[in-house]
Amino acid sequence: MPMTVERIQAYIQRGRGPHWCVGFVVGLATGLGALAFAKLHKYWITTYWRRKVLRRAPRRPRISEPDADFTPIELKRSGSIAPGIEGLIGNTPLMRIASLSDLTGCEILGKAEFLNPGGSPKDRVALQIITEAENNGLLVPNTGSWIFEGTVGSTGISLATLAKAKGYNCCIIVPDDVAEEKAMLLRSLGAVVQTVRPRGIVDPRHPYARAFFADQFETEANFDAHYQNTGPEIWRQTDGHIDAFVAGAGTGGTLAGVSAYLKSVTDPAVAPPALTVAADPLGSGVYNRIKFGVMYNATEAEGTRRRHQVDTVVEGIGLNRLTHNLELGLDYIDTAVRVTDDEAVRIAQPEEASVEPRGSSCGGDDPG
Repeated sequence: MPMTVERIQAYIQRGRGPHWCVGFVVGLATGLGALAFAKLHKYWITTYWRRKVLRRAPRRPRISEPDADFTPIELKRSGSIAPGIEGLIGNTPLMRIASLSDLTGCEILGKAEFLNPGGSPKDRVALQIITEAENNGLLVPNTGSWIFEGTVGSTGISLATLAKAKGYNCCIIVPDDVAEEKAMLLRSLGAVVQTVRPRGIVDPRHPYARAFFADQFETEANFDAHYQNTGPEIWRQTDGHIDAFVAGAGTGGTLAGVSAYLKSVTDPAVAPPALTVAADPLGSGVYNRIKFGVMYNATEAEGTRRRHQVDTVVEGIGLNRLTHNLELGLDYIDTAVRVTDDEAVRIAQPEEASVEPRGSSCGGDDPG
């Protein structure tokens, strides 16, 4: 039965309660005092260290109002009539990645290649390949000619996008374990998609009548597209103030072409050239080729051979053979870093809600 006020008073009057009351009051006062001290101590520590860190940290200029020269990308890309879909390729902006820039204290910029019509830098390569083939008489529009390519997606998407617009048929050969979404997208763009078991480049069934093999790994059009366009764009957009360039290698064209341009355009007497870095997944041999001069990975050791040497969640990245495009830029690539799947996923889809841009991709799904 709960104590009433009268029973408590009677309990105290009989002399059995004063010690209990005094103990309760003392305990309550002690608890409240300790809580107040803890709050005050936490506030003092937090304020002290925050002020100490801010005093030591380099101050950044505060941007109080937009740059007068800033023009929204919609205006930049709609200021004139583009001559067909190829007129929309390239001239993509650089974007500041705020989370990484603030975290590192460096200005980290990403080339927004996802704004190309096909959603990746492979649009540049596809256009260069087709244009050179037309100039050499290997492709003639509206004659029933076919463009063939073996790819896991991005180059195929770019070729399919341009082929129909320029009067060609397109057939994309993909491995039988490629993501079904990519195959569906290729078909929606009008391409014929064939899924096959991987075969060697010297397979006798490769020749096909009235067909043109794009050959993205070996054609110099891949390297040229980035040496003549992507590299100059980055140099112009940064006004030549670029400390490092980092890219993955799927065919090696982007990494080699941009690196070669940045090295060639920089005058060492005026400023040190940009550091060029290959970001390579586990299982790829590019890291060892650049660091140690040997195109080799542990997955190629005797007894460890498997179908997918470059076993990564990021499709289209990594190489275990020296392509012509990569070879063209080897002398211009300074170093390489290993990137694990866990690191790639955490950057693309960070758990922290404050990290942005969430899931943005600077190059579709294939930055090589």
